[in-house]
Amino acid sequence: MGKSAARNMFSRRLALGISALLLTCTTSAQPQTAPPSTAFPPTAQVANANLVLNGVGTRYRVVFKVYDMALYLPRKVGTTEEVLALPGPKRVDLAILREVTSTDLGLAMVKGMRANATKDQTSRHLMTMTRLIEIFSSRGKLVAGDRISLHFVPSKGSLFFVGDEQQGAPLGDAEFFSMVLKIWLGDSPADAQLKDALLNR
Repeated sequence: MGKSAARNMFSRRLALGISALLLTCTTSAQPQTAPPSTAFPPTAQVANANLVLNGVGTRYRVVFKVYDMALYLPRKVGTTEEVLALPGPKRVDLAILREVTSTDLGLAMVKGMRANATKDQTSRHLMTMTRLIEIFSSRGKLVAGDRISLHFVPSKGSLFFVGDEQQGAPLGDAEFFSMVLKIWLGDSPADAQLKDALLNR
């Protein structure tokens, strides 16, 4: 085999190797489609109201699992508009899967709220969003196994729990909790596949 032919063969093998590496990297960067590792109960309670599990999913950051999540509603629905229009209590449960800074999680939630809210909504609830960050910041960090629960009670507002311990006083109103839900269910969700999972699509 001549030098020219050998160089051509080496170039082809190198190109094939690079292509295979790129394909491997692209595939590994795709979120997993396996069901969440956390077992969420089929029903939950908020303010003595029985809620049903609407959907469950996992929040990914690149290829890493951050938390599993469950959405509880008065009845099962399949669109964001239906979720927001439902009267009565609602609930979101998070099961932390890796260590995260509480402040970072609070800031990420506020960022998600702002990404899916109008300027007027952001302005109206700016102080409440600031208070939300303060509540999360008081925790220091969250580790795998920690549970966070967000409840909406029409007569009180939004209640935040770490484990069974309520964090601070109730916050905001129905519009504020809708902004919270839009972090995951809005037009610019934190994770599009998680949105579909929570809506059971």
